[in-house]
Amino acid sequence: MYVCTLKKNKYMKKLAVIAFGGNALLRGDQKGTISEQEQNVYDTCLSLIELIKNDYNLVITHGNGPQVGNILLQNIAGAKLYGIPEMPVDICGAFSQGFIGYMIEQQLRNILEDRGLDRDVITIVTEVLVDKNDPAFKNPTKPIGPYYSKEEVDKMAAESDSVFAEDPKGRGWRKVVASPKPLVIGNKTSIEKLARDGQIVIAVGGGGIPVYYKRPNFLEGIDAVIDKDLASALLATQINADEFYILTDISKVSLNFNTPQEIKLDTMTIDEAKKYLNEKQFTEGSMAPKVRAAIQFVENGGKCTIITEAKQLGNQGCGTQIIQN
Repeated sequence: MYVCTLKKNKYMKKLAVIAFGGNALLRGDQKGTISEQEQNVYDTCLSLIELIKNDYNLVITHGNGPQVGNILLQNIAGAKLYGIPEMPVDICGAFSQGFIGYMIEQQLRNILEDRGLDRDVITIVTEVLVDKNDPAFKNPTKPIGPYYSKEEVDKMAAESDSVFAEDPKGRGWRKVVASPKPLVIGNKTSIEKLARDGQIVIAVGGGGIPVYYKRPNFLEGIDAVIDKDLASALLATQINADEFYILTDISKVSLNFNTPQEIKLDTMTIDEAKKYLNEKQFTEGSMAPKVRAAIQFVENGGKCTIITEAKQLGNQGCGTQIIQN
């Protein structure tokens, strides 16, 4: 049974993919100013130092939910006030990859230089191939953008192919898009080479920009949102990473979460993780997608996935390790 440990031999470097969770960028009680986001990123990047000191090669991925939502709102406001053409969801995703990558690059460089560590940090705006015939496109469920009234939704639906769904909390209606399965990570060969050469690479931001083949050898973006943890797991598999870390706001995965019977898990085998998923131990929209991503990586050749909070990263025995049976 493989158990993740920090690599002590600097001549045998491990490659790890680190998926930043939402708290790494923006917290629920914050407005989302750039100073707030930069401080959050700085604090999260501090957690990478132990891995870097232990000579890991690193690829960082991240979410973009609040950021791309704000870009969509700015899009709509610009169109209404100034007649600026609105950009589609894939372009807004690319915007968010660029500016979040810039924040991570800058704050991580500040930390590295302060500690005398010499690594380049590189952001790659990443396309991710999806299948236009993925069943998810027939049942879009991922809400994006602002809330609308029923009258506004009826008008927009009549003028476009957009699909809208009512918010369960009664805040209005929102556009919903598909969340298709990621198939191939763009530039995966270059991402792996750069990382194994010692550069810290930021890629697959927000799950990547979903693209499909409109016709043979011709890619085009599509209105969709890819689950960032699944895309990160696929990236980790396709670049032959040793370990995959999913950073969240809890130290370990728990059974019977937030009850008197709560049990924190040090390890889960693939079979145990699947059993707990079937038992609905993990909440959809929260821990369940992370556990599925963890299983995906280990099932496809990865040594282990670690789910933990950022400040635990690099400690021996940190988080919950998902391992082979």
